[in-house]
Amino acid sequence: MPADINLTKKFYKISEVAEMLHLPLSTLRFWEQEFSIIRPKRSDGNTRYYTPHDIENVRLVQYLVKEKGMRLEAARAEINRNRDNVSKRVEVIDRLREIRAQLANIKAALDSIRFDR
Repeated sequence: MPADINLTKKFYKISEVAEMLHLPLSTLRFWEQEFSIIRPKRSDGNTRYYTPHDIENVRLVQYLVKEKGMRLEAARAEINRNRDNVSKRVEVIDRLREIRAQLANIKAALDSIRFDR
């Protein structure tokens, strides 16, 4: 999970998940219908509640569909065929993005020191 996503609660409403993953609500609802691994709990009032595990599953789909550009059928097949590998790739990419952000911060700090003289 990216560093900017801190999962401290047991359940998250769909609007919270959409905001943290930068996805439209309609996309989350659609993916629920298309991917059996995304199954948030529902309250009596039909409010969706996502667990951290559900959010991780959405992240897998997001990676395959939005970042790799796979069609839904191909993403579904990839998850069914090799879910652990997909999950590890997502983790590695998230970690590399964190490292890149840290390096950018270090570079900015060094640049500001150089120009302050």
